[in-house]
Amino acid sequence: MSGALGTLLAGALGSLAHPVGSTDGEEKSGEQLLALAAQVERALAAHGVAAGEPVLVRMGNRPLDIGALLGVWRAGAVAVPLSVTAAPTTYDRLRGQTGARVLVDDERLEVIASTPPAERPLLREAALVMFTSGSTGLPKGAVVGHQRLADKLAVLDHLLCFERGDVVLVPLQLTFIFGLWVSLLALMKGAHLILVSKFSTEAMARGLADATVLGGVPSMFRSLLAEAPPPAPRLHKILTGGEVLPPHLARRLRDYTQADIHDLFGLTETGTCDFHCGPAEQPQGFGSIGRATKGVEFCIAANGELQIRSPFGMLGYLDDPQLSEASFEDGYFKTGDLARVTEEGYVALIGRAKDIVSRGGVKIAPLEVDHLLAEHPDVAAALCAGVPDERLGEVLHAVIVPRQGVALDAASLRDWLLQRTERYKVPEVFYFRDALPSGSTGKADRRAVARMAEGNG
Repeated sequence: MSGALGTLLAGALGSLAHPVGSTDGEEKSGEQLLALAAQVERALAAHGVAAGEPVLVRMGNRPLDIGALLGVWRAGAVAVPLSVTAAPTTYDRLRGQTGARVLVDDERLEVIASTPPAERPLLREAALVMFTSGSTGLPKGAVVGHQRLADKLAVLDHLLCFERGDVVLVPLQLTFIFGLWVSLLALMKGAHLILVSKFSTEAMARGLADATVLGGVPSMFRSLLAEAPPPAPRLHKILTGGEVLPPHLARRLRDYTQADIHDLFGLTETGTCDFHCGPAEQPQGFGSIGRATKGVEFCIAANGELQIRSPFGMLGYLDDPQLSEASFEDGYFKTGDLARVTEEGYVALIGRAKDIVSRGGVKIAPLEVDHLLAEHPDVAAALCAGVPDERLGEVLHAVIVPRQGVALDAASLRDWLLQRTERYKVPEVFYFRDALPSGSTGKADRRAVARMAEGNG
């Protein structure tokens, strides 16, 4: 009982023309991955793992991760991705929240608890539990259904048109839904999948020598373009998502390569890739998230929040029916993103509702100031956030990444901003760093800016 995704993946591996590779030089054929899947399936059955039971799957963007994932699905279990670099506290939390009693790590199976978890009806049709970080409390386990994600892959197949001859380079972690669906789609189309275990310019240079398709988040592209980027002679398609692609970065990507840019926006909870800004919408669509993809509906609520209704969305949050219900309004998922529709009909994000800074009662969208700072000729990247202030309630602080070999100072940046925006939008404090702070998925972490303020820089 492998579920829709297991059936699709098994079929793909059975007819795979190329081994699944990594920039570390490891390769595994489809036959080898199917053998591993069968081994994992037998081991789970021997330990009495039941259908719908969560199983932790340690992933490090290794070819064997694909076989381990398939083995869990073939056993009828639900995969809970866990990064190989996860801290012990993260491991303990996921084990506690899921009640998993087995962990799969490529060819190894470890029993981590003796008591099976209670049966959960929510997991009967589930493929994955993807834990998404929250600003407060424990991360939320979004339960992803087999058929819903399989149906979304069919939409993405039509939208992105991967081909059998493509070489798809994935530096995105497989614990991140973006990295997972790109990898699954590449395999299902018979393309050559190359995984990057740890993002670095050297690893990317090895992969880009042959890659025709590249998936990544804007933070990765900033790093890649910070110095002389490696040659990418065959690259014809770039997929980006996970965070807003600023117009200046989109232009730099176009200057770097003639590849088509597909900017994708979506949430794990809504089935991913709810919006698409593709070549037909560019360059005028740069800075927006484009238009809704097939099957997706949206509205902008009275408070400016973007809300999404999708047939591909999550089944619910694990063990939290109240939160699941509260996250929707009239069938629309409340994203927490503030948005507007442009004159051209594109959806543009203004910022996160929780990120809006109230400086002395005046509202500031940090995303707007990010984009403005990034237009400075000597700024490679910028990230702003609100920080508590005794006098004004909140003020804006900014992390700045200067371009290679350039010296920047706060006074000149303030003067530059004052010529282009209102005084109240100019950050009170600037931190100069070699890279933006980022979380485990590679996304820029706005909350880390506030933590810098707590530590006085």
